[in-house]
Amino acid sequence: MRFEKWLDTFLEEKGIDLNETFSITGWIDNNTYVDFLDYTYVIEAIKNATKSEEEKIKNKLIRIDFMNGDIKKYLQHLAQALVK
Repeated sequence: MRFEKWLDTFLEEKGIDLNETFSITGWIDNNTYVDFLDYTYVIEAIKNATKSEEEKIKNKLIRIDFMNGDIKKYLQHLAQALVK
């Protein structure tokens, strides 16, 4: 629960709208596909990750934030693995 609370607070502080939709483009059997997801989908998957994965994701989010990087891009990157 501590990680979930931390993640919720982090996303709120960064102003991430969990209902915002983004697209993911990929390939299946030599055909291009496009999926439309919202950040809620990705965040729920993160909250159901193993403790080891949670720790890695948290550390990555902290590093991205420290470097003034794009948190949304990282969440979209994670979403790529979810749709495959």
